[in-house]
Amino acid sequence: MSIMTQYGQQTELRNNWSLDEIKAIYYKPVLELIVEAAQVHKQYQATGEVQVCTLLSVKTGGCPEDCSYCPQAARFHTDVEVHKLLSQEQVLTAAQRARDGGSTRFCMGAAWREVRDNRDFDKVLDMVKGVNDLGLEVCCTLGMVNEYQAEKLKEAGLYAYNHNLDTSEENYSNIITTRTYDDRLDTIDNVRKAGISVCSGGIIGLGETDEDRIGMLHTLSTMVQHPESVPVNALVPVKGTPLENQPLVTVWEMVRMIATARILMPKTMVRLSAGRERMSVTEQALCFLAGANSIFTGEKLLTTPNPDFDQDKAMFELLGLNPRKSFKEEGQPVLN
Repeated sequence: MSIMTQYGQQTELRNNWSLDEIKAIYYKPVLELIVEAAQVHKQYQATGEVQVCTLLSVKTGGCPEDCSYCPQAARFHTDVEVHKLLSQEQVLTAAQRARDGGSTRFCMGAAWREVRDNRDFDKVLDMVKGVNDLGLEVCCTLGMVNEYQAEKLKEAGLYAYNHNLDTSEENYSNIITTRTYDDRLDTIDNVRKAGISVCSGGIIGLGETDEDRIGMLHTLSTMVQHPESVPVNALVPVKGTPLENQPLVTVWEMVRMIATARILMPKTMVRLSAGRERMSVTEQALCFLAGANSIFTGEKLLTTPNPDFDQDKAMFELLGLNPRKSFKEEGQPVLN
């Protein structure tokens, strides 16, 4: 397979991008970058089709990790209200509401460092089965998982697993010290081995450099198989976390990340994620033009605000966008 460059030449769908090549794309004049990304997007994706996802925190707060951006870390004093694992009924009610609101993927997040083989994990497996029975693509983000746990999730009907890189390998220890970058990559490998779709991206606005952003994109785009979904998050600073005073990223920074990701990973769903509630419809339209084709909708993203279903429905009508159907890509990814 190939993608058209701005000069009309064909280039192969690649997993061997060099840092210099990515830098050359990333640093292009932003309007030129948007145009090129839009051309790639049109070749590989259905124009105007957006994957609509809903994220529910099924277990909130009390996490032992020290992720500097996260209000759910037990060591930080934030306004997040800790709650234990939700019941099956609560989760299925939320999933039904999400489906009725137009979502086709439902993601469940638990503030765990890692999955443990206990009753709570058994309950999550039942939740996965129940949401899958509603006809929704089921995604989970539960922290680190081993091969056995990934296989159990797959058997329960899990479609996708989210495990973000967050930032570059070089910047990682400035943001998190309670696990390593290799720990994250190992979990992604375990998910991939189980035949589960991989969702992995990162956050900008953590105090990182452009080189860190490029480095993260390099790691994602040179995986043996590109992640099927790459969320691009803008930091939502939360009072009580070490990054509470970080300046907000601009829409142009988001556009540059989204467009570069689209060119590097043409078949991937690129998700406009955290930070979207601060964007106008015009700014979001720029992100869609640059190659974003997935969003979270609903009142919250775990613990931070997010546009609700009605707002997004109005935006879809205005921009002529249509929700992507569940399970559009039949079957799970096949390993290379």
